[in-house]
Amino acid sequence: MKAVVCSRYGPPEVLQLREVDPPVPKSHEVCIRIRATAVTSSDCIVRSGRVYLRLWLPMRVVIGFRAPRKPLGMVLAGDVVSVGKDVESFRPGDEVFGFDRFGFATYAQFKCISQRGLLTPKPSNVSYEEAAAIPYGGLLALYYLKRGGIRDGERVLIYGASGAVGTSAVQLARHFGASVVGVCSTANLDLVASLGADAVLDYTKEDFIERGDLYDLILDAVPAAHRTARLEGKGGLTPSGKYVSVTSGSPAFHHEGLALLKELTEAGQLRPVIDRTYPLEQIVEAHRYVDTGHKKGNVVITVG
Repeated sequence: MKAVVCSRYGPPEVLQLREVDPPVPKSHEVCIRIRATAVTSSDCIVRSGRVYLRLWLPMRVVIGFRAPRKPLGMVLAGDVVSVGKDVESFRPGDEVFGFDRFGFATYAQFKCISQRGLLTPKPSNVSYEEAAAIPYGGLLALYYLKRGGIRDGERVLIYGASGAVGTSAVQLARHFGASVVGVCSTANLDLVASLGADAVLDYTKEDFIERGDLYDLILDAVPAAHRTARLEGKGGLTPSGKYVSVTSGSPAFHHEGLALLKELTEAGQLRPVIDRTYPLEQIVEAHRYVDTGHKKGNVVITVG
């Protein structure tokens, strides 16, 4: 099968499309024919190998010292082609989507994943490409909004509202009953407004802190690789308000979260946002684009 292998840590050019042996499902695993995946900011961090010094050794131990041991990619949408003897939750022909944070290997034609992993039936009203644009940003947004204790009636500010996490966070915060203010650049104002934000601020023209508005929750959704400044401690919060950043802590994801994203998508309350779509053969170009830090929503890879 075709799979993208990272020959060493470095720029996008270290990615190579190769022929590798297809995986065989273990007794508890599902084998999926991947139709679409996504290039996330986390994928680019893994590929580059650039992490905070305190994370350098743990990352190399888990992922590989000279290069990642497995093909890259965390997100998938596709069809179940075979299952292990102990699998009861899925059967061949099922359309699924999911997320494998540590197992990687979704930049490939086939992947095996545990039936107990982050895998669930694909939303029936979206394409494989749209489904692949849901898990990464959706799960991160869901985790950090809940970590911030989001409640109905609160005033929430999403900084970096046009990225993969931000576009999901705007919609999820609305689902939880919050009043949402999105912050993004001039080019993305209409996009963020279309997702349901009550107000959208252009960070290139004004500082939301200097406006004097107060928020119950500020979610900083800008990835570490594209961060220019930290917002924590700069104000803008009510006395009991919370600041949460996607660069803090190690998020925990659960199957219930993925199921909720599916439910909201089918109900029309969560719309996946896709900026660009590339074929698997253009994975280098896709990584180059994500590295710029200017993508809107998600960059999707069609596998076929």
